[in-house]
Amino acid sequence: MRYTLAVDIGASSGRLILGSVQLEKLELKEIHRFDNKMIKKGQHYCWDIDMIFSEIKKGIKKCNDIGITPESIGIDTWAVDFVLLDEKGELLTDAVAYRDDRTDGMMEEVFQKIMKERLYLETGIQFQKFNTIYQLYSLKKTQPEVFAQAKTFLMIPDYLHYLLSGIAVNEYTNATSTQLLNAFTKKWDKTILDILEINKEIFQEIKKPNTILGNLRPELVEEFGFDMKVILPATHDTGSAVISVPAFNDTIYISSGTWSLIGVENRFPICVTKALDYNFTNEGGIDYRYRFLKNIMGLWMIQEVRRNYNNQYSFAKFVELAKEAQGFSSIVNVNDNRFLKPDNMVEEIQNYCLETGQQVPTTPGEIAKCVYDSLVDSYVTAINEIEEIFEKTFPSINIIGGGCQNEMLNQLLAEASQKDVYAGPIEATAIGNIVSQFIALGEIDSLSEARQMIKQSFEIKAYKAAEDVIK
Repeated sequence: MRYTLAVDIGASSGRLILGSVQLEKLELKEIHRFDNKMIKKGQHYCWDIDMIFSEIKKGIKKCNDIGITPESIGIDTWAVDFVLLDEKGELLTDAVAYRDDRTDGMMEEVFQKIMKERLYLETGIQFQKFNTIYQLYSLKKTQPEVFAQAKTFLMIPDYLHYLLSGIAVNEYTNATSTQLLNAFTKKWDKTILDILEINKEIFQEIKKPNTILGNLRPELVEEFGFDMKVILPATHDTGSAVISVPAFNDTIYISSGTWSLIGVENRFPICVTKALDYNFTNEGGIDYRYRFLKNIMGLWMIQEVRRNYNNQYSFAKFVELAKEAQGFSSIVNVNDNRFLKPDNMVEEIQNYCLETGQQVPTTPGEIAKCVYDSLVDSYVTAINEIEEIFEKTFPSINIIGGGCQNEMLNQLLAEASQKDVYAGPIEATAIGNIVSQFIALGEIDSLSEARQMIKQSFEIKAYKAAEDVIK
C-alpha cells in the first residue's frame, strides 16, 4: 500500500493527513492536528513559523506510531505571506501575517508608480491591500537595511519545503497570488519589479505542482527513522482545494473556510476591464489552469464572533440560534476592510448596521443570522458578476471545504441563487494535496482520473431551492 502525507495548514489550524488508494477510491487518515494563530512580535502580527514546523515534525513521527511509512510529503498553506532569507539561508524576517496593518496605504503608493490597470492587465490578480507586492513594498520602505540583505524570497509553504528538503524554489500556484507574476508568461514580471525597485535576484525558479522536489534532509531522515520524497502540491490551499471539485461542467465553486473563494476554473486568464471592475483574480492552478475567482471574507467573521462570545457557543449552536432569529434581516458588506481584523467583530457588525440605518443585531442569534445572510448576499452578487463576464448561466454551485458542513448556509444559498447547490468534499484541500502527490508518483494518471476518483470516494450532499427554507 502506497501512502502520501498531506500537510494542510490554515489560518486557524493545521493537520497532517495520510492518503492512500484502495479499490480505486481515496482513503484518508488524519494523524495529527494542531492550532495555528497569529502572534504579536514587536509591532507586527506574525505566524509562529517555528511552532508550525515543530508540529509538522510531531505529525511525521506519529507515522511510526501507527506503523505506516509514507512515500512522500507535500505542504499547502494560505497565500501571499512570505519570509526572506539571508546569504546563509537563515531567516532574515518574521513571517508577518496578511492581517497585519503594515500594508495600510501601500497599495495607493504603488499605484503612483505603476497604473492600477496596467498591474491588473499583466498579473490578472485582484486588488487586496495585503497582497505580497504591497507587503514587500512596505518592507522596502520601512526596513530598507533588512530588505537590502535579502538573498532569498520564499512563501510560507516554500519555506517549509525548504526546511524539509534544503531546496529553495517558488511554487507556481502560490507565486501567482503575489501580484508579481505575469499571468501570460508565468514568470516573475521583471518590469513590475524594476519599477518598484525590488531585487529580482531574490526570487527563485518557479516549479509547477506535482514536482518531486527531492528527499528529506539527512538530519531529518535520522530524526524520523525513514526518508520521504518532498513533492510540491498546489501549495496555495485554494489551488489544492479546487482540484477536489468533483465535476466542472458549468459549475461555480466556493471553497469555504476562513475565506470564501468563489469562482470557476478556466483555461486562460481573463484580464479584461469588467473583471478588473468587479475585482476578480486569475490565480494559477494545477496543469496551468486558472482559478478565476473572488476572495470573500468568509467564515472568519463567525469565527471572530465566536471568540468575542468567549467560545461559549459552538458553530453548530450559532446555526441553531440563527434559525431562531428568522425575522432579522440586516446585511453588512463582508468585504469591507473594517472586518479584516477589527478589535471586536460583534461591535463592528453592530456599528455597520447602525451607520447604514439598518436594524442593529443584539443577540448572538441575530449576529449569526446577519453574518450568514451577508455571506449569501455577497455570494449571489459574485455569481451574477461571473455570469455577466462569461455571458452564460451556471446551473449549479459546488461548495467544498469545512464550511460546506453549514447546512443552513447551503440551503440559504440554494434559495437565494435559485441554483442546485452541492456540498463536499469536506477535506478538499488535503485531498487535492494528496492527489497532486499521487500524480507525481504515477499512482494516478491525470487530473480527470483524480476527479472521478474523488467523486466516487466522498459524500456530496445536494440542496435545492424550496419555498420552506429559512429566511
